[in-house]
Amino acid sequence: MLNTVSVLAQETKSAPRVQENAIEGLSFYPNPATSGKIYITTKNNEEKQITIYDVLGKKVLQTLLMARELNISSLSPGVYIIKIEEGAGSATRKLIVR
Repeated sequence: MLNTVSVLAQETKSAPRVQENAIEGLSFYPNPATSGKIYITTKNNEEKQITIYDVLGKKVLQTLLMARELNISSLSPGVYIIKIEEGAGSATRKLIVR
């Protein structure tokens, strides 16, 4: 009796995620957002330019954030893209509003 084990190895070459000038210590929560507010913190906690887009790419909110708390109560439930810019750094994340 001959047992044959076949192992398939697939080499994945995913493009490295380019995060130019990433924002150090970036955290935003809660996500999904349910209370009409999200909190955005970074290591430096400088003022941030916040831009939120809907899934079609339409800008739905833009503000300069001096504190940690961002009021998003004007957003309808759905999926959004949030772009956070602080100093020379920027980051883009998915935001879910329920």
